[in-house]
Amino acid sequence: MMAVKYELLKKCSQTGARLGKLHTPHGIIETPIFMPVGTQATVKSLTPEDVKSTGAQIILSNTYHLYIRPGTEVIEQAGGLHKFMNWDMPILTDSGGFQVFSLGDLRQIKEEGVTFRSHLDGSKHFIGPEEAMEIQNILGSDIMMAFDECTPYPADYEYSRKSMERTLRWAQRCKDAHKNTENQALFGIVQGGMYQDLREMSAKQTVDIDFPGYAIGGLSVGESKELMYKVLDYTVPFLPENKARYLMGVGSIDALFEGVIRGIDMFDCVLQTRIARNGTAMTSLGRVVIKNAKYEKDFTPLDPNCECNTCKNYSRAYLRHLIKANEILGLRLLSSHNLHFTLKTMENIRKAIMEDNLLDYKNEFFKNYIY
Repeated sequence: MMAVKYELLKKCSQTGARLGKLHTPHGIIETPIFMPVGTQATVKSLTPEDVKSTGAQIILSNTYHLYIRPGTEVIEQAGGLHKFMNWDMPILTDSGGFQVFSLGDLRQIKEEGVTFRSHLDGSKHFIGPEEAMEIQNILGSDIMMAFDECTPYPADYEYSRKSMERTLRWAQRCKDAHKNTENQALFGIVQGGMYQDLREMSAKQTVDIDFPGYAIGGLSVGESKELMYKVLDYTVPFLPENKARYLMGVGSIDALFEGVIRGIDMFDCVLQTRIARNGTAMTSLGRVVIKNAKYEKDFTPLDPNCECNTCKNYSRAYLRHLIKANEILGLRLLSSHNLHFTLKTMENIRKAIMEDNLLDYKNEFFKNYIY
């Protein structure tokens, strides 16, 4: 028995969009889905109850950050990540690869893995495929990610090829080292930079290793959205229809629509909570920068078309006051709203796929949505 199984329910006749269910040990996830990011075992400023109220079905946590602090020993003694953070629904953990490779001069890549220094205290550490699996097995997430090298952008062909080939070797080592296959699923990651032949090679060989799901990594790293969509166009067709497809680190509303249209099932991003902490809301009319002076005496809801707790109970003027006064409640209310808005949009996307009118819904959505 596989720990996680994808069930394809329907494909939209207008597009390649898929409606499905992802069966996990901690519940069934309706796809396509957006995953809020709880980097350090918390979605910033929100309680687990807050996150559930937004419609979240699964959250993402970060292996690197939890390994650095509080450490796997603490989480293991707590009984795993679900108990540690009081979250009883599915969790996906990324391998830490992206964070390690983002350390720049603080890390050194070799075939065995990556030696790096902590961003907190400068202490020296090593993570390779085997260590990434051991850490995630201890965390106990429903979905684990293989340890990969996130190819930077821009990168020349030769670097991208070597990076992609190393990721393939690491993927096999991850599968070999994964010890809890009955309760945790391990997803492979497709790399290859922006090069069509490398993406095709990576996709085919990663599928040959045989994982229960596949992620597309190395996108949303600085390239244009047009290039990202182009890479998706020539990568997704090589991923099996009976497995989940996950586009890593993507969460803008336009990219969610475009990813779904191209057959992606899962997304994650820090965008929703990050811009909330800067006083920006995602609404059905586009982005609202609530700090702007024009909202000082605006006593209307943040989004007149939203039914979240923030929009039902608090005015733009009050939210502006909270943000200007650096009150934590402002961050909570905007973060909760942004997640609710995104997850409600994904719910509407699923409905549109079921009704075979996704393109119609997309066109109607963007009539009012102003960037």
